[in-house]
Amino acid sequence: MRRRALAAAILAAALPLSAQEAPMPGHRPAHPYVGLRVTQDGRVRHELLPNGRYVEARGPRERAYLGRYEVTGDHIDDRDDTGFTADGDFVDGVLHHGGMILYRR
Repeated sequence: MRRRALAAAILAAALPLSAQEAPMPGHRPAHPYVGLRVTQDGRVRHELLPNGRYVEARGPRERAYLGRYEVTGDHIDDRDDTGFTADGDFVDGVLHHGGMILYRR
């Protein structure tokens, strides 16, 4: 039993993020805002995954924040896995979020 758990952990660590957090069967289709957005200086990278999760990188920390998001119209609400919340709006495809401006990459 321990070998199976260890093998699963090793496999999960070796998979790219997109494969680790793939949508569950029957999950709603991807929202058109799914994808990567980056601040002009490249310091903050906020990726909306098709399964309703997001990954935010800050500087050299590739997975600084992980959480869930919900888009309603052009408005986005985020809740990271620690409970911190933020929101923002898409204006002409540009994300204005938490005091930052992030552009599609």
